[in-house]
Amino acid sequence: MPADDPALREIRPHATLAGIRAMAATPVAPAPARGACMPDKTVDWFFDVVSPFAYLQLEQFDRLPGTVVIRPRPVVLGAILNHWGQKGPAEIASKRVFTYRHALFRAQQLGIALRMPPAHPFNPIKALRLAVAMGASLDAVRAIFRHIWRDGHDVASPEGFAALCEAVGFAQGVAAVEQQTVKDTLRQHTDAAIALGVFGVPTLVYDGALFWGEDATAMFLHCLSSDWLATPEVQRISALPVGAQRV
Repeated sequence: MPADDPALREIRPHATLAGIRAMAATPVAPAPARGACMPDKTVDWFFDVVSPFAYLQLEQFDRLPGTVVIRPRPVVLGAILNHWGQKGPAEIASKRVFTYRHALFRAQQLGIALRMPPAHPFNPIKALRLAVAMGASLDAVRAIFRHIWRDGHDVASPEGFAALCEAVGFAQGVAAVEQQTVKDTLRQHTDAAIALGVFGVPTLVYDGALFWGEDATAMFLHCLSSDWLATPEVQRISALPVGAQRV
């Protein structure tokens, strides 16, 4: 989605750094109730449905250890890119072509069905709000992603979005995505992601560490079961001084 899309102004109209830090300190959704069978690793997954790599990562979650619970967090990638002063991969012509080829290559490598939607980038705002309105469960999020990225459907047009709501069994979605509480929750997720340092999607966040991109899944799994991030060399490179800056 273009960085100057008007929808982004709706998502983050007056966010400040202090405000988004406070937002990150406040849970945007209740944690699972504790109990004898409480999984010991809860991981926040920040995603935007505009990303094919978020879809590819989602399709691998059934391979995660049983002790890992993924909490989906829909966010607006365009707002995140605006905050950090970045362009999206689809906003650079040569990178756009490579990104689509790479996504297809990875899908074929992983044995995951992928069909590009009819136009990309597209405006994902209503599809993201739909995820929020449906409780952002993994099942709901997976159904939305598969409609877009497995089946290749448009979701940006009014007709396409209505078809998405019908396909995921949530016909009231057309009205639900206009509710202020739904809009506010999407904004909260986005601002919380920024406060955590999230700069792209998909991003897994566990114990304060960020794992960006579908290709970081293996790194994430390694860090779950080891103290690799605490090793001397990782600590050293994480604190390297800046040697030069672009002007």
